[in-house]
Amino acid sequence: MTNPLLAEWATPFALAPFDEIADADFAPAFEAALTEARAEIAAIAGNPEPPSFANTIQALEFSGRTLDRVLSVFFTVAGADSNPARQGLQRDFAPRLAAWSSELYGNKTLFTRIEALWQARDTLGLAPEEARLLLLTRRAFVRAGAALTGEAEARMRAIMARLAELGTAFTQNLLADEAGWRMELGEGDLDGLPDFVVANARAAGREAGLSGPVITLSRSLIVPFLQFSNRRDLRRRAFEAWAARGAGGGDTDNRAIAAEILALRRERAALLGYDSFASYKLETQMAGTPEAVRDLLMAVWEPARAQAARDADVLTAMMREDGINGDLEPWDWRHYAEKRRQAEHDLDEAAVKPYLSLDAMIAAAFDCAHRLFGLEFRPLDVALYHPDCRAWEVTRQGRHVAVFIGDYFARASKRSGAWCSAMRGQAKRPQVQGPVVINVCNFAKGDPALLSYDDARTLFHEFGHALHQMLSDVTYESLSGTNVARDFVELPSQLFEHWLEVPEVLDTHARHVETGAPMPRDLRDKVLAAANFDMGFQTVEYVASALVDLAFHEGVPPEDVMARQAEVLAGIGMPRAIAMRHATPHFAHVFSGDGYSSGYYSYMWSEVMDADAFAAFEEAGSAFDAEQAQALERHILSRGGSEEAGALYEAFRGRMPGVAALLRGRGLAA
Repeated sequence: MTNPLLAEWATPFALAPFDEIADADFAPAFEAALTEARAEIAAIAGNPEPPSFANTIQALEFSGRTLDRVLSVFFTVAGADSNPARQGLQRDFAPRLAAWSSELYGNKTLFTRIEALWQARDTLGLAPEEARLLLLTRRAFVRAGAALTGEAEARMRAIMARLAELGTAFTQNLLADEAGWRMELGEGDLDGLPDFVVANARAAGREAGLSGPVITLSRSLIVPFLQFSNRRDLRRRAFEAWAARGAGGGDTDNRAIAAEILALRRERAALLGYDSFASYKLETQMAGTPEAVRDLLMAVWEPARAQAARDADVLTAMMREDGINGDLEPWDWRHYAEKRRQAEHDLDEAAVKPYLSLDAMIAAAFDCAHRLFGLEFRPLDVALYHPDCRAWEVTRQGRHVAVFIGDYFARASKRSGAWCSAMRGQAKRPQVQGPVVINVCNFAKGDPALLSYDDARTLFHEFGHALHQMLSDVTYESLSGTNVARDFVELPSQLFEHWLEVPEVLDTHARHVETGAPMPRDLRDKVLAAANFDMGFQTVEYVASALVDLAFHEGVPPEDVMARQAEVLAGIGMPRAIAMRHATPHFAHVFSGDGYSSGYYSYMWSEVMDADAFAAFEEAGSAFDAEQAQALERHILSRGGSEEAGALYEAFRGRMPGVAALLRGRGLAA
């Protein structure tokens, strides 16, 4: 019987036939695809013809397509719908993929061909995108250690294999801790909880096979519990479990894993001639150096900490009024901040959520994409990897653009957080292909599903990433979509969040889930006025995480990561009542892979640009100004990584922005 992962996919839009794929298909498909990829590389390296762009760089770009296809399916389901079989396959695949990467980038014959083309690049008559692909290909080989030999080369291979194992273990430990904890609530434990929180807790209980409500470590459930519960003892229990993910001792403890990852990254950078992993990692980013990153973060840290200190005084006074004489604690902050928001803005989240149903916010995102870029969305009835998933065909003026898949609900088999990925990227060669893009979120499931304003912002954020993929218009897949510098990749996503704040968008789409009535104007205005509420807290918890990430990768790797984390936080004067957004043992951005290592700052780097970029629409007089939308697509969304990020931004805006717009946007300007 033919393995469905290796057969031609005679499905709508050549989507993966998820209804035909079994877990048992992955290992043999992986073996066959890896064998094919290895043969393709051997043929390129061993080509007796002199190296040319077509027979070396382009051939390399087009190789490994079967392996990419198999892995795109596997990692989609492994991240969003894990099970023991898939976790076992991840543990098996990770070191083998690392070994394959080392084998590829360590192929001296292949690198000799690439280097010859690089040295002759000015004589090759390359088009701009071809020149960019040559540059990035050679750079990837050099940064992977292609020039290493002997013991250094062997050690690099071992390091990369071990890092792959450790990143997989970190992720699976975190998933196990998140799936393994729940707090059952009796009827007497619901004091202060609005109906929507109780309904979501009951839904989580049913999913766990229990008759009563439960609190899990899903962000969309635990955060509103911390906001609304009047039971300080239960808030503390929930918060401490949330904060202790990956640090509970036993088989799922991530602290030693994080320490080993940091030590191996430092050694990897040293083999390549860098004095720190941060210097190595940031060399190819917009920031360029650790010093530039620290300058940005500290420029934001001081005003944020000052605002948080003022807010802490107010919250402490409110706590005193409740008869609590102890210190303001991390499990108190969200609770009293919510009370303060209700008092100062007369804004009750329980009154807002009925206007922010999941379906309405999806429609709002689609409508903004249509008004800005002419995109249209048609529901698809296709096989997907989980019953919760939904799919749409994306078109423009009748022409197919992409397939978009949304997987919105939290479940025990899904890792936490929210992300966007492409099962297939846009390309024009070796054949024209539209992207298949997935947004994955962890919203609380309900009937209907209601979102907080923060949830709605997350939906818009991830859809901004999706637009970057959908509107890509380049020749080569490795340059398409979100294949850009890490501190540029968040620009389209954070920029798209601004459209949720446009009054006419809420007026059109924020309608009561039962009556269909639009959100009252005064409630809408309160929601928008409170958009920057508690921004001192939000900025402090984020910047603290980014500074710890940077410190971890700049100096000598710590043997005790928690002691080093505490040292960094003490050095910057971390408020005791605010915790890092991602403490080290559950800092998946940094330790599940290299993606955001030394790069968690990138959200803020991009925010400097997104505040300035949206100002272009404001200056034009409309959030839907056609000329600005066309310029945004032409210079940024369609270009992928086909040019340096700074050049793309300057082409759109005419200059690079400063931090002032960010501080104003967060309400932190003096």
